[in-house]
Amino acid sequence: MNNELAATKTLISELVNIDKTSNAEVMIAPAFTNLLEASKVLKDFEIEVIAQNMHFAENGAYTGEISATMLKSVGITTVILGHSERREYFNEDDVLLKQKVDTALESSMRIIFCFGEKLEDRKLGNHFTIVENQIKNALFHLQDVSWSSLVLAYEPVWAIGTGETASPEQAQEMHAFIRGLVDSKYGASVSDNVSILYGGSVKPENAKEIFSNPDVDGGLIGGAALNAESFMGIVNAFNY
Repeated sequence: MNNELAATKTLISELVNIDKTSNAEVMIAPAFTNLLEASKVLKDFEIEVIAQNMHFAENGAYTGEISATMLKSVGITTVILGHSERREYFNEDDVLLKQKVDTALESSMRIIFCFGEKLEDRKLGNHFTIVENQIKNALFHLQDVSWSSLVLAYEPVWAIGTGETASPEQAQEMHAFIRGLVDSKYGASVSDNVSILYGGSVKPENAKEIFSNPDVDGGLIGGAALNAESFMGIVNAFNY
């Protein structure tokens, strides 16, 4: 919940004026109120505008919510689901997120699906179990073909906005576990091709080391994306 319209337009203007030297796919997720204007501004640039969230229903008595149909009507075809803050502050659980995933796929939306453990889970050694359950409960009912519309995003909640960052080794360990989990259900053709992003206090200073891991395919960037130079520094740290 950052940046009203003027600030969003300023940030976008700054982003497009910084040279992109990597071949990374770049997406930004402004607030709902700024999606249409952001899409207009970026129509001639290789930066996709995506949504932070959506509801599972197409329409109805859900005051304040936004549907996939509404998003698509303003040109948005990718949505973030299951972000750690949605889980933490708005009580989104696996059952609800499964509904959202199904609706998004039925609406031909691409999904960035987020999951991850809290600090107490990591300390107790339950982090693999937590992540496995979050993925299985919301995604493992899907057919193979649906995975071409999925991007996974691992968020160690203990490393978001805290200044703490999972070490590159910890990130790779979890990402390898996630890819292996997908492989065990869907096989290598799916697991090798699904992108797995890391989201946990990525900065220009640590991005290259994190992205160099074989199972880390990019980043889900939070606070560092509110500064154009910082965000593009992370983008340009990616070499695929």
